[in-house]
Amino acid sequence: MKNHTEPYQSKPAVGSFEPTNPERFAAAQKSTWVSIVINLLLTFLQVVGGFVAHSQALMADGLHSLSDLLSDVLVLFANRHGNRHADANHPYGHARVETAATLILGTFLAVLGVGLLVAAAMRLQQPAAVQAVNPLALGIACLALLAKEGMFRYMLAVAKRVRSQMLIANAWHARSDAASSLVVIVGVAGNLLGYTFFDLLAAAVVGVMIAHMGGKLAFEALQELIDTGLDEEEVEAIRQTLLNTHGVRGLHELRTRKMADNALVDAHIIVDPKISVSEGHYIAEAARHAVLKHHHVLDVMVHIDPEDDLQAKPNAHLPSRPGLLAHLAERLGEHDLAGKRVVLHYLDGKVDAEIYLPVNQRLAEQADALQASCDALVRDDEFFRVIHVHRNHAQK
Repeated sequence: MKNHTEPYQSKPAVGSFEPTNPERFAAAQKSTWVSIVINLLLTFLQVVGGFVAHSQALMADGLHSLSDLLSDVLVLFANRHGNRHADANHPYGHARVETAATLILGTFLAVLGVGLLVAAAMRLQQPAAVQAVNPLALGIACLALLAKEGMFRYMLAVAKRVRSQMLIANAWHARSDAASSLVVIVGVAGNLLGYTFFDLLAAAVVGVMIAHMGGKLAFEALQELIDTGLDEEEVEAIRQTLLNTHGVRGLHELRTRKMADNALVDAHIIVDPKISVSEGHYIAEAARHAVLKHHHVLDVMVHIDPEDDLQAKPNAHLPSRPGLLAHLAERLGEHDLAGKRVVLHYLDGKVDAEIYLPVNQRLAEQADALQASCDALVRDDEFFRVIHVHRNHAQK
């Protein structure tokens, strides 16, 4: 039996947008728009300033800032669509949009880093081709460095506060921009001092750093997209929460997978096989709510087992209720089971049965005979292991 409440509840009105996490959505929108404005200003300043100051490095950094505008637009798109409520086609929500955006950003950073490394290597082959630059380029590069570093610290603080992997990726993207601005500063300063190779060596080092950072972000996002589980410590904590729930006798097949900054959990819990279905459902609900309360989990699916089905014999080969009752009636012969309540327990490849006799003096007198027939039946029966007859029990 599975106990599961779908995240999908209802869809907002057509044409409306209501984020699942308003705080995260608002913070992401604000920080991304700040980044867009700064990158727009820096792009204009660096490209125009680089052209006027004859600095190829500054102009390249301006194009780098222009690429940031494109990534910021991607973040806005992912933030809006990733915060949409669950719907019929996406019952678990749209959080994976954020993960996909993180993968794209990480890949972009990796490609950018490799590009800087290759460009630096090519320029090292022709150091004489680098022109002398105007000191104005140094001032613009310093201003860009301060702006990018400030933006990185601001965006990272916001990302950690709202626990957004995508915003963390975008913040580190800003840090990579600050590193490239530092390269420009070193390069321009070296150029002004006559050591043009300083710019090229620094560009190569930063290219490796950016490629490593982008590769790490892309790898982590890819791990999430292929349903990599939570770390061992968090899984063990969830296991203990489930086992501490009253009525849970054991646990197996605990599985987890990340979904953006949340997680999805599946678990099989073992309960007393003779309790009612409603009590088993109650225990599953209690276990589910305990995990949701104490862990950063989006949803939990709890499967109730009367025994450890990894160790017990399978029951799938056994007949269903109609087949078992027909078999039981045939083997008991003269004992009529019509009107009697029969409870079946499928356990360890066999069936334990309980027969409840209604309040009837004549039937009660036949209970001993019926029990004796049942005891004889189970000695060689292929389906039944134990049969208990309960007398003088009110029929339900």
